[in-house]
Amino acid sequence: MRLLVVKLSSLGDVVHTFPALTDAAAALPGLDVDWAVEEAFAPVARLHPAVRRTISVPLRRLKKHPFAAWRSGEAAAVRRALGETRYDLVIDAQGLMKSALVAACANGPRHGFDRASAREPLATLLYAETHHVPETEHMATRIRKLFAAALGYRLDRRPADTGLSPATSARAPYLVFLHGTTWPTKTWTREGWRALASHAAAEGLRVLLFAHGAAETARARAIAEGLPAVELLPPQSLDTLAPLLQAAAGVVSVDTGLGHLAAAYGVPTLGLYGPTNPRLTGLFGARVRELPSTRACAPCEKARCRIAPDTRDGPPCLADLGAGAVWQALKALQAAPAVDKNRKSMAHEAGLPDR
Repeated sequence: MRLLVVKLSSLGDVVHTFPALTDAAAALPGLDVDWAVEEAFAPVARLHPAVRRTISVPLRRLKKHPFAAWRSGEAAAVRRALGETRYDLVIDAQGLMKSALVAACANGPRHGFDRASAREPLATLLYAETHHVPETEHMATRIRKLFAAALGYRLDRRPADTGLSPATSARAPYLVFLHGTTWPTKTWTREGWRALASHAAAEGLRVLLFAHGAAETARARAIAEGLPAVELLPPQSLDTLAPLLQAAAGVVSVDTGLGHLAAAYGVPTLGLYGPTNPRLTGLFGARVRELPSTRACAPCEKARCRIAPDTRDGPPCLADLGAGAVWQALKALQAAPAVDKNRKSMAHEAGLPDR
């Protein structure tokens, strides 16, 4: 059976599709999977062992310079790549107009969320068949249910499996701190990161920092200044970042895409959440924990803090998280057994005991 998956972005959304692919590959031996994905995230989509081919969609360029893309033939090339294979099924796992339009270019019957489930209900007009998967559970669980309904198999209480695994050798003696994120309100304080790095150094662990762009680089340098155990790495591609995350002894992350990738590898991953709600789109994996803000105003889902709108070092809701408490939470997570977060979610929905 040939399947085309359409899940364009973002990095976390791509990773949240992995458990559904693992389910489908197990339920349908010989399944042949292609994946239409924004070109920046194609290296991540290729990490899943069930994926035969990725079709890179330069969506940002197509939206920003549509006439140039049309004249250059780039848009036509994407359309040819989508239409050249006859698929038994096309699943739009995103439920947006942009993903539905990409799916419409493919050669095969299209399935997706129904009007009550899709983020943009108009997208459902482009599907041959829709499925009701309400937005009451984590996105990874919803995509698992969408795939099961579209492909005709039962999940029952099958444990979630991202299809990825940690490094086979002993974990390397370093932690990764993922401090970079798109919203200023998702940022933890430099002082918090520095104090956390000092805890790591006291236990003989190095700390790796990544940075993308001038603002993140400035923050990373401020975190690393005067701390020999902290190493600021040069700019990395997703191809080289993935194995560094895979081998880490642990990851501490704000709400950012690379945190989801670390969680998918089964690396102990601790998420720091302030303005965003981890319940529906938080970390998903066997060894994850989230520390959400306890302030009444959180989660506000805002990129600008109304309490401290001019802060450049994160909002008060994240500043409340002390480095000592974060360190203890990471240590407890590293020592704890793996937990199937998806099984607990599905058992709760069905009124079954979590076990």
